Amino acid sequence: MKKNILTLSLLSFIGLSAIAQKDEIKNAEDLIEDGNFAQAKTELATAEAKLSEANDKWTERFYLYKAKAYLGDGKSTSVDDFKTAGEAYKKAVEMGSEEAQEGLAGLRNQLVQSAIDDQNTENYTSAADKLVASYELNKQDTIYLYYAAANSLNAQDYNAALKYYEQLKDLNYDGSSISYTAVNSESGETESFGSKEQRDMMAKSDQYTDPKDEKQPSKRGEIAKNIALIHIQEGNNDKAISAMDDAKANNPDDLGLLQAEANMYYQMGDKAKYNQLMNELVKKNPNDANLYYNLGVSTAELGDQEKAVEYYKKALEIDPDMDNARMNIAAVILSKEREIIDEMNGLGMSKKDNERYEELSEERKEIYKEAIPYLEAIVKKNPDNKDAVKTAMNIYTQIGENEKAAEMKALLE
Repeated sequence: MKKNILTLSLLSFIGLSAIAQKDEIKNAEDLIEDGNFAQAKTELATAEAKLSEANDKWTERFYLYKAKAYLGDGKSTSVDDFKTAGEAYKKAVEMGSEEAQEGLAGLRNQLVQSAIDDQNTENYTSAADKLVASYELNKQDTIYLYYAAANSLNAQDYNAALKYYEQLKDLNYDGSSISYTAVNSESGETESFGSKEQRDMMAKSDQYTDPKDEKQPSKRGEIAKNIALIHIQEGNNDKAISAMDDAKANNPDDLGLLQAEANMYYQMGDKAKYNQLMNELVKKNPNDANLYYNLGVSTAELGDQEKAVEYYKKALEIDPDMDNARMNIAAVILSKEREIIDEMNGLGMSKKDNERYEELSEERKEIYKEAIPYLEAIVKKNPDNKDAVKTAMNIYTQIGENEKAAEMKALLE
């Protein structure tokens, strides 16, 4: 008989405990609706201690409300609370909650938007933490890990950036895609759409024109480059070369990796190796104006100005709008002036010296005349280019074309 009394007492205790737990979960629900998230967390912490006694229905509700309590208003939510809310939503989803599934999707959107806000205010570390948290809630979305790595790099948190880039490399993350764009007729801005179907539907209306499919290149080269650059930053050139060799072994036909390797040697100061690799890249991709432009820059730094001008001119053949190539050609031409000025300054006052001075003055004018067409072409297309306008103004002044000099001065003002 005593045994029966003990059993009944135990059953009564379990029943009272379950009732109390339901009350705590209900209280948490009311507190969440009132926006009192801190008190809701307290109620849920008490309920969690007895969660094993709840049935599936109440366990699902517990996790749903726990997620809402930790998410709060989403505006001042910490990364840790976002993570806690996300894990709670996931458990509720596993138990069949459709509301939790919607909540989890919304939470991840909030995390990403909050990360974008942090990025815009240059709070890169916080942005990276939030993007990693979003990735961990759904590891199919490796793009968020990629953006987390980039934000860590901007924050100069090289350890974190290297960790995320290494993860991406291990995952064989590619990142190439096709973006579906069209021009908004009202704003004139190019907008991206989530799918080809959505873009095509909008392009049928008068609101959008010029639909395009734009291929986004693989990110493997950039990832390998950044891993190498972090190692260089840390003074580990051997590790940088090893990382690049490893990446190339796995992706031998990736032109992005060849470009990254060239950039790596440029960063190390090995301009000759850089030029060698860039020439290989040009052979494989002969219609890329940027390759020729970059070759021009490095060749000029190596001291071969004539060859640099050849590369700049080749870049302009491919892309006539590449004004930075024109500016660099003008700079190479004008650099010849230095020797002339030095000789002029070293001349005396004799008749012979005066004759030589006049000869040098004419040579100097010829240099100006050779450079001016490149500057004029830049100013014609882009009158806001102050460097080009100011250089052209000084040349016109030197060669006595005062009217044109005044035009340039007016543009500056």
